[in-house]
Amino acid sequence: MELQYLLDSVGKTCRGISEDVEILRQVNLELRRGETLAVIGSSGSGKSTLLHLLGALDTPTSGRLLFNGQSLPDLSPGKKAWVRNRHIGFVFQFHHLLPEFSIEENVAMQAMIAGMPKKECLEKARIMLERVGLAHRIGHRVATLSGGERQRAAIARAVLLEPEVLLADEPTGNLDEKNGDSVADLLLELNRTAGMTLVVVTHNRELANRLGRCLELRSGELHETL
Repeated sequence: MELQYLLDSVGKTCRGISEDVEILRQVNLELRRGETLAVIGSSGSGKSTLLHLLGALDTPTSGRLLFNGQSLPDLSPGKKAWVRNRHIGFVFQFHHLLPEFSIEENVAMQAMIAGMPKKECLEKARIMLERVGLAHRIGHRVATLSGGERQRAAIARAVLLEPEVLLADEPTGNLDEKNGDSVADLLLELNRTAGMTLVVVTHNRELANRLGRCLELRSGELHETL
């Protein structure tokens, strides 16, 4: 499989009140197109920071980070925004849906931001909502959806433009076991049917065990799980 991400001795340090705080240190990772990867670790271990680096939401303070052969940190802000919009989908623990819009409009929003005609965006959103099992909720507002349905809508929004990579930060963290399993099933289905590379940050060992690889962050360093 083609190499998609290469992290070579990546570090991330943030400035604290009295001293700098090292969040990630000497992280090495090769991730190939279509792989599924779980990253586990205790709170504060750097999991979300690693995901933000992979998604070009943050930049490392040391090391190399390549995406499809390009150095992400060296891209211009505009180019990074384009990569995030067209190549990388994001799913977070909190769905971040906007209550003043319908679910259909929420899902279509990223495509509209990308400059696609509104009518086409809404049509793509309807198709994607059907794909994630929310055809009966098209036109509804966020407040009328269950937690699991809101997370499914958030996933539909993330994958509307068919990104190469789907990054998920605790995607089942706010869901009960039944809804969590359903969301996990959907993420893995998208990996199988669309070939999206899937990286999931999670505390959920059962979810982690369903992915092809599982790595653990401990004290800012990435390790193979035992």
